[in-house]
Amino acid sequence: MNPINELSTIKSLLGEALAEKPGSYIVDELFDRFPTVQELMNVTEFELLSIKGVGKVRAKQVIATMQLARRLGRPAVNTPQIIRRPQDTVDLLMPEMRYLQQENFVCMFLNTKNHLIGRPETLSIGSLNCAIVTPHMVFRAAVKRSAASVICVHNHPSGDPTPSSEDIQLTKRLVESGTIVGVDVLDHLVLGDGTFKSLKEQGLM
Repeated sequence: MNPINELSTIKSLLGEALAEKPGSYIVDELFDRFPTVQELMNVTEFELLSIKGVGKVRAKQVIATMQLARRLGRPAVNTPQIIRRPQDTVDLLMPEMRYLQQENFVCMFLNTKNHLIGRPETLSIGSLNCAIVTPHMVFRAAVKRSAASVICVHNHPSGDPTPSSEDIQLTKRLVESGTIVGVDVLDHLVLGDGTFKSLKEQGLM
Protein backbone atom coordinates (compact mmCIF):
# COMPACT_ATOMS: atom_id res chain seq x y z
CA MET A 1 0.00 0.00 0.00
CA ASN A 2 1.18 3.51 -0.79
CA PRO A 3 2.48 5.14 2.44
CA ILE A 4 0.20 8.17 1.95
CA ASN A 5 -2.87 5.96 1.48
CA GLU A 6 -1.77 3.84 4.43
CA LEU A 7 -1.57 6.88 6.71
CA SER A 8 -4.97 8.03 5.47
CA THR A 9 -6.50 4.64 6.25
CA ILE A 10 -4.98 4.59 9.73
CA LYS A 11 -6.18 8.14 10.35
CA SER A 12 -9.73 7.08 9.49
CA LEU A 13 -9.49 4.00 11.73
CA LEU A 14 -8.25 6.11 14.64
CA GLY A 15 -10.98 8.68 14.14
CA GLU A 16 -13.65 5.98 14.26
CA ALA A 17 -12.08 4.17 17.22
CA LEU A 18 -11.83 7.37 19.28
CA ALA A 19 -15.16 8.77 18.02
CA GLU A 20 -13.28 11.87 16.84
CA LYS A 21 -14.00 13.90 13.73
CA PRO A 22 -11.30 14.46 11.06
CA GLY A 23 -9.06 17.33 12.12
CA SER A 24 -9.67 16.79 15.84
CA TYR A 25 -6.90 17.82 18.23
CA ILE A 26 -6.18 14.29 19.44
CA VAL A 27 -5.92 12.71 15.98
CA ASP A 28 -3.82 15.57 14.64
CA GLU A 29 -1.56 15.47 17.70
CA LEU A 30 -1.04 11.74 17.24
CA PHE A 31 0.15 12.29 13.67
CA ASP A 32 2.28 15.29 14.64
CA ARG A 33 4.12 13.29 17.31
CA PHE A 34 4.25 10.01 15.38
CA PRO A 35 4.38 11.05 11.70
CA THR A 36 5.35 7.70 10.18
CA VAL A 37 3.47 4.39 10.03
CA GLN A 38 6.38 2.67 11.78
CA GLU A 39 6.21 5.07 14.74
CA LEU A 40 2.43 4.71 15.01
CA MET A 41 2.61 0.91 14.89
CA ASN A 42 5.09 0.88 17.78
CA VAL A 43 3.58 3.59 19.97
CA THR A 44 3.38 2.76 23.67
CA GLU A 45 0.70 3.48 26.24
CA PHE A 46 3.17 5.68 28.16
CA GLU A 47 3.78 7.83 25.07
CA LEU A 48 0.07 8.16 24.39
CA LEU A 49 -0.72 9.24 27.96
CA SER A 50 1.46 12.33 27.45
CA ILE A 51 -1.08 13.66 24.93
CA LYS A 52 -3.71 15.99 26.35
CA GLY A 53 -7.12 14.33 26.37
CA VAL A 54 -5.75 10.78 26.15
CA GLY A 55 -6.33 8.66 29.23
CA LYS A 56 -5.77 4.96 29.74
CA VAL A 57 -8.97 3.96 27.94
CA ARG A 58 -8.17 5.98 24.83
CA ALA A 59 -4.55 4.87 24.89
CA LYS A 60 -5.68 1.24 24.82
CA GLN A 61 -8.08 2.08 21.98
CA VAL A 62 -5.25 3.55 19.92
CA ILE A 63 -3.02 0.52 20.51
CA ALA A 64 -5.88 -1.85 19.65
CA THR A 65 -6.50 0.12 16.45
CA MET A 66 -2.84 -0.24 15.46
CA GLN A 67 -3.04 -3.98 16.06
CA LEU A 68 -6.15 -4.09 13.87
CA ALA A 69 -4.32 -2.17 11.13
CA ARG A 70 -1.57 -4.80 11.18
CA ARG A 71 -4.09 -7.62 10.91
CA LEU A 72 -5.85 -5.91 8.01
CA GLY A 73 -2.53 -5.88 6.20
CA ARG A 74 -2.07 -9.62 6.47
CA PRO A 75 -2.93 -11.77 3.45
CA ALA A 76 -5.66 -14.36 3.73
CA VAL A 77 -4.01 -17.63 4.70
CA ASN A 78 -5.17 -20.82 3.02
CA THR A 79 -4.52 -24.17 4.66
CA PRO A 80 -2.06 -25.57 3.87
CA GLN A 81 0.04 -22.53 2.99
CA ILE A 82 2.43 -23.44 0.16
CA ILE A 83 5.63 -21.47 -0.27
CA ARG A 84 6.78 -21.57 -3.90
CA ARG A 85 8.86 -18.40 -4.25
CA PRO A 86 10.37 -15.60 -2.14
CA GLN A 87 7.36 -13.35 -2.75
CA ASP A 88 5.09 -15.88 -0.99
CA THR A 89 7.17 -15.48 2.17
CA VAL A 90 7.28 -11.71 1.79
CA ASP A 91 3.49 -11.51 1.37
CA LEU A 92 3.05 -13.45 4.59
CA LEU A 93 5.55 -11.61 6.79
CA MET A 94 5.98 -8.09 5.39
CA PRO A 95 2.72 -6.62 6.78
CA GLU A 96 4.02 -6.94 10.34
CA MET A 97 7.79 -7.08 10.04
CA ARG A 98 8.16 -3.86 8.04
CA TYR A 99 7.12 -1.82 11.10
CA LEU A 100 9.39 -3.47 13.67
CA GLN A 101 11.95 -1.15 15.27
CA GLN A 102 14.26 -3.99 16.31
CA GLU A 103 15.73 -6.75 14.21
CA ASN A 104 13.67 -9.94 14.41
CA PHE A 105 14.94 -13.25 13.09
CA VAL A 106 12.05 -15.43 11.93
CA CYS A 107 12.03 -18.95 10.52
CA MET A 108 9.42 -20.65 8.37
CA PHE A 109 9.45 -24.44 8.55
CA LEU A 110 8.27 -26.50 5.56
CA ASN A 111 7.51 -30.14 4.86
CA THR A 112 8.63 -32.11 1.79
CA LYS A 113 5.85 -30.50 -0.30
CA ASN A 114 6.78 -26.96 0.77
CA HIS A 115 3.71 -26.66 2.98
CA LEU A 116 4.20 -24.32 5.92
CA ILE A 117 4.30 -26.21 9.23
CA GLY A 118 2.48 -24.17 11.87
CA ARG A 119 3.14 -20.45 12.03
CA PRO A 120 6.43 -18.66 11.36
CA GLU A 121 8.48 -18.54 14.55
CA THR A 122 10.51 -15.60 15.87
CA LEU A 123 13.75 -17.08 17.18
CA SER A 124 15.53 -13.87 18.15
CA ILE A 125 14.74 -10.22 18.83
CA GLY A 126 17.74 -7.93 18.81
CA SER A 127 18.65 -4.26 18.58
CA LEU A 128 18.32 -1.66 15.83
CA ASN A 129 20.84 -3.48 13.66
CA CYS A 130 21.45 -6.92 15.11
CA ALA A 131 19.52 -10.03 16.11
CA ILE A 132 21.62 -12.82 17.59
CA VAL A 133 20.84 -16.25 16.19
CA THR A 134 22.83 -19.48 15.92
CA PRO A 135 22.49 -22.55 13.70
CA HIS A 136 21.66 -24.54 16.83
CA MET A 137 18.61 -22.35 17.50
CA VAL A 138 17.37 -22.70 13.91
CA PHE A 139 17.80 -26.45 13.52
CA ARG A 140 16.60 -27.35 17.00
CA ALA A 141 13.30 -25.69 16.07
CA ALA A 142 13.32 -27.37 12.63
CA VAL A 143 13.93 -30.86 14.03
CA LYS A 144 11.22 -30.30 16.63
CA ARG A 145 8.74 -29.78 13.77
CA SER A 146 10.18 -32.60 11.62
CA ALA A 147 10.77 -29.97 8.93
CA ALA A 148 12.35 -30.90 5.61
CA SER A 149 13.45 -27.34 4.91
CA VAL A 150 13.55 -23.87 6.40
CA ILE A 151 13.36 -20.31 5.13
CA CYS A 152 15.08 -17.68 7.29
CA VAL A 153 13.86 -14.10 7.38
CA HIS A 154 14.96 -11.00 9.24
CA ASN A 155 14.17 -7.32 8.97
CA HIS A 156 16.31 -4.21 8.76
CA PRO A 157 14.58 -1.43 10.76
CA SER A 158 16.46 1.13 8.66
CA GLY A 159 14.21 0.14 5.75
CA ASP A 160 17.19 -0.84 3.57
CA PRO A 161 17.15 -4.61 2.88
CA THR A 162 20.71 -4.80 1.56
CA PRO A 163 22.34 -7.86 3.21
CA SER A 164 25.28 -7.07 5.50
CA SER A 165 28.50 -9.07 5.55
CA GLU A 166 27.27 -10.61 8.82
CA ASP A 167 24.01 -11.66 7.11
CA ILE A 168 25.98 -13.38 4.36
CA GLN A 169 28.32 -15.15 6.79
CA LEU A 170 25.40 -16.37 8.93
CA THR A 171 23.61 -17.68 5.86
CA LYS A 172 26.63 -19.71 4.78
CA ARG A 173 26.92 -21.18 8.28
CA LEU A 174 23.23 -22.10 8.25
CA VAL A 175 23.51 -23.78 4.86
CA GLU A 176 26.54 -25.80 6.00
CA SER A 177 24.82 -26.82 9.25
CA GLY A 178 21.64 -27.72 7.40
CA THR A 179 23.57 -30.07 5.14
CA ILE A 180 24.89 -31.90 8.19
CA VAL A 181 21.51 -32.04 9.96
CA GLY A 182 19.56 -32.95 6.82
CA VAL A 183 17.40 -29.81 6.69
CA ASP A 184 17.68 -27.64 3.58
CA VAL A 185 17.97 -23.87 3.96
CA LEU A 186 15.95 -22.74 0.95
CA ASP A 187 16.54 -19.01 1.31
CA HIS A 188 17.38 -16.16 3.63
CA LEU A 189 15.31 -13.03 3.05
CA VAL A 190 16.05 -9.56 4.37
CA LEU A 191 12.99 -7.31 4.66
CA GLY A 192 13.05 -3.54 4.50
CA ASP A 193 10.17 -1.07 4.39
CA GLY A 194 8.12 -2.62 1.61
CA THR A 195 11.19 -4.03 -0.15
CA PHE A 196 13.25 -7.20 0.25
CA LYS A 197 16.38 -9.02 -0.86
CA SER A 198 16.72 -12.77 -1.36
CA LEU A 199 20.23 -14.02 -0.68
CA LYS A 200 19.50 -17.04 -2.88
CA GLU A 201 18.46 -14.89 -5.83
CA GLN A 202 21.57 -12.78 -5.34
CA GLY A 203 23.82 -15.85 -5.37
CA LEU A 204 24.98 -15.28 -1.79
CA MET A 205 24.23 -18.76 -0.47
